Amino acid sequence: MFQRFHHPYLLLTLTTLFWSGNMVVGRAIRDDVPPLSLAFWRWTIALALTLPLALPHLRAQWPALRRHWQPIVALGLLGVGGYNTLAYIALQYTAATNALLLNSFIPVATIALSWLFLKKPLRPLEWLGVLISLVGVIIIVARGDLATLAALTINLGDLWMLLAVLVWACYTVGLHWRPSGIHPMLMLAAFTVVGLLALTPAYAWEILQGRVIHLGPGAIAGIVYTGTLPGFLGYVFYNRAVGEVGANRASLFIHLMPVFGTLLSTIFLGEIPHLYHGIGIALIFCGIGLTTLRRPS
Repeated sequence: MFQRFHHPYLLLTLTTLFWSGNMVVGRAIRDDVPPLSLAFWRWTIALALTLPLALPHLRAQWPALRRHWQPIVALGLLGVGGYNTLAYIALQYTAATNALLLNSFIPVATIALSWLFLKKPLRPLEWLGVLISLVGVIIIVARGDLATLAALTINLGDLWMLLAVLVWACYTVGLHWRPSGIHPMLMLAAFTVVGLLALTPAYAWEILQGRVIHLGPGAIAGIVYTGTLPGFLGYVFYNRAVGEVGANRASLFIHLMPVFGTLLSTIFLGEIPHLYHGIGIALIFCGIGLTTLRRPS
C-alpha cells in the first residue's frame, strides 16, 4: 500500500505536513470539540482504518504481542494516549505561536534522551544542523522580531505543551525498544487500543463536566481529518521512518512544522508570507540538510 512512499525522509516530511494541519485544526475547532473528545474520536477513526490491515496478522503474531506487552503498553500510552491529548489541551489555553515554539524543542529533548538512554551522541555537524534549524524556527515564530519573543509569557497552556514535548520525545526514543517481528499495522493497532483504553475514562469525565461536541460541518471535517491523516497515516509513516534513520534525525523534521504552518496559513487563511518566512525556511532546510548528510564511508 505504501511502497511508493518508501524513502524515510519523504515519510517524515509528509508526517510533519499532516501534523501541521493537525495543530491548525485543533486550534480552529477548539470551541466546538473539547480536547479529550477530539483525541478520543481521532484515535477511534485511526483504529477503524488500521484494523482491516492489522487483523490478518493477529492470529499468527498474538504470542509475540503478549510476550512484549510492556513496551507496547508504554508506547501506546505515550504516543497515542499522551502527546496529542496534551497538545489539544494546550491549544485550549495558549496561542499557536507559543505552541509552535515549544513544539520545536522536541528534537533537543529527543537528542538528550537518546544520549542518556541509547548512548547516541551527535556529530558536531549534526549539532550544527540542529542549532541552525532551531534558529530558523525561532525567526518564523518571532516574525523576524525578537520583541515578539520577549512578549511571550508562560501560561497554563505552555506548561501542558512542555509536557507534550517530553512525552513525544520519550515515545520517539522508546521506538528503539519496539518488538521486532510484529507487522507494523498490527503494532500500530495495539498502540491505538492501549491509547484508547486510557482515553475512554478521561473522555467520559469530560462529558460529565458538560463539555460535549457541537456537531457541525467544520467540527466533523476536523475530526475526520485528525483521524485519517495525522492519526493514521502520520503514525504509519513516522514509526517506519524512525526505524530506518533513528530517533535523532527523525525528530529534527519537527522543525518543518512552522514551515508548513506558514504555507497552510497562506493557502487557507490568505495570510501573505514575509521575508522572515523565507529566511526561517531556508535555515530550517539548511539545518536538516546538515543533519541528514550521510557519514563518509
